[in-house]
Amino acid sequence: MSGSAKRGYANWTGFLRSFEAFFKKLEMSVPQCFLGFLLFWLTTIGSLRAQPAPVAADVVLGSAAVSITDYYTISFRLRGAPLEKYSAFPDLEGFKKSGKSSTTTTRVIGGQTSVELTITQRYAAYAEGDYVIKPFVMTINGLPVRSAGGSVKIAPQPAAAPAAPGPVQGLGLLDQLFGKPKPQEYVELQDNAFLALVPDKTSVFVGEGVHIGVYFYLTPADQGLLNFYDLTRQLPVILKQLRQSTVWEEPFNDQEILPETVMAGGKQYLRYRLYEAELYPLNAQPLTFPAVALQMIKYRVAKKPAEGLDNRLEGYKTYLSQPRVITVKPLPPHPLRDQVPVGNYRLRETIDRTAFRTGEAFRYGLVVEGEGNLAALPAPVVPATAGLEVYGPEVEQSLTRQVGRVGGSKRFSYRLVARRPGVVPLDTLFSLVIFNPATVRYDTLRAELHPAVGGSAQRVSTFDSLPDDAFYREVLNSADNTLRPLDEYADVRRYANIILGLLLTVAAFSWWRSRN
Repeated sequence: MSGSAKRGYANWTGFLRSFEAFFKKLEMSVPQCFLGFLLFWLTTIGSLRAQPAPVAADVVLGSAAVSITDYYTISFRLRGAPLEKYSAFPDLEGFKKSGKSSTTTTRVIGGQTSVELTITQRYAAYAEGDYVIKPFVMTINGLPVRSAGGSVKIAPQPAAAPAAPGPVQGLGLLDQLFGKPKPQEYVELQDNAFLALVPDKTSVFVGEGVHIGVYFYLTPADQGLLNFYDLTRQLPVILKQLRQSTVWEEPFNDQEILPETVMAGGKQYLRYRLYEAELYPLNAQPLTFPAVALQMIKYRVAKKPAEGLDNRLEGYKTYLSQPRVITVKPLPPHPLRDQVPVGNYRLRETIDRTAFRTGEAFRYGLVVEGEGNLAALPAPVVPATAGLEVYGPEVEQSLTRQVGRVGGSKRFSYRLVARRPGVVPLDTLFSLVIFNPATVRYDTLRAELHPAVGGSAQRVSTFDSLPDDAFYREVLNSADNTLRPLDEYADVRRYANIILGLLLTVAAFSWWRSRN
C-alpha cells in the first residue's frame, strides 16, 4: 500500500471512530443509528405513497331461518365512496318487499375517517316452508356485486299473530297501444290524487329533528288513469326548491318509488314516497317550503270502449303541493345554549377490565345512543387531572334511518393511565350536557363507573408493548411522553439530510486523497 493510500485509510478509520464516539455520547450504536435512519425514511416514503382506501361493496344475506312473523333481509355494504346509485334488490319467489332501512357507520381512528353505508331490504314471506334464494347481481355505484344465493326456512309463528296482510297493491306498467286505433271519443274522468309535503311536526326547537316527506297520493281506482312522467328531470327541480339553507339534512337513501297503502281522511290511498329526509335546524329561522309542481301522465278514456284497443288517450296534468311553514323555537336560557346537543339521548359505558394498577393503560368507552343529530354531537371536554393521563378519543358513529326515524349511536373511546393509586373520578371527567326536546329541559349525561386503581411496583408502558421484541419493549417502556412540536420531524429530516450529505462529502474527499 502506498503512503498516500495509508494516509487516506488512516483518515477514514479515524473519521469512523469519531463518528462512533459521537453516537456513543447519544447512547446509540452506529447500527442502531443507521437502523433509525432507515426506519424514518421508510416511514416517510410509505406515508407519501399512502392511497385512499379502495371502493368496496358486498352483499349480505339474512338469517337462514326466520319466523313467518319476521322479515327476511338482504343488505349491501358500501365502503370508500358515497352512494350515488344502485340497482333494485332482487324479487324473491314467495316473498314481497316490505320497506328498507339504511345505516351509516363512521369511524375516526388516529385521525383517519372511514364511512360504511348499509342498505337493507326487508322481505315478508307469504307462507311457511323452505325457499331457495337464487344467485343474483346488484350494481352499486356502477360496480357489479354478485351473490351466490342461499336458502331460508320460514318457520311457523311462535305464538298467535294477526293474519298476514294481503299483497300490496301497486301501480302497474301501462299497456302499450297495439295497432292503429279506431277513431273514438274520449272523456276525462275526475281523479282523487294529490301531491303533498308532509312534516311530522309543525314546531321544533333549534337542533331538534323534523322528518319531511314528499308524497304523491292516489286512490286504487285512479291507477289506470295516472302514471309518473320524467321523474329524473322533475324530482331534482322539486328538491332544489325545497332545500333549506339553515338546516343539517340527513336524507334517506331510498331510490325505489313503491306504493304503500295508507288511510287519509277516512279513505284508502296508495302513497308513493318521492323523497324523505330528517332536518335539524341550525338557528331559529323558520323553515319555509313553497308550493311545488309535479307533472303526471293522465289518460282520457274512451266513451265507447272497443275490444282489442287500449281505449285511453295520453295527456298531462300538473299537481301542486300546499306551502308549509315550520316554526323553529330557540332553546331555553342556558350558559352553554349555543353548544348543547339536542336530542333524546342515553349514556352507556364500556371498560376493558375490572382490575387496575398504576401505570397500566385501560380502555374506557362512552357511548351516546338515541335520536338526534349525532353528527353534531361533540366529544366531552375532559379537564386535566393530576395523576391521570387521558388519550383520545377515537370516534365511531352509526346512523340508522328507517320508518321515518333517524337514530343510532356515537362511541368515544379513550385510553387512560393512572399514575396514582385510588378511585378514578370518571364522573367528574366525562359528562355531556344535552337538551331533551321531549321533556323540554336540560339533562347531564354523566359517567357512573368508579374504577379503583391499586399500586404497582414497576412502571408499565402507557401503550401496548411488543413482548416478542426486547428492543421495542425497552424503548416503549422508557419513552418520554412529553409533548413535542408538530414540525419536529421536519427538523429531524433536515438534520438527517445534512448528516448524510456530510458523510458523502467526507467519503468523496477521503477517496480523492487516497487516489493522490
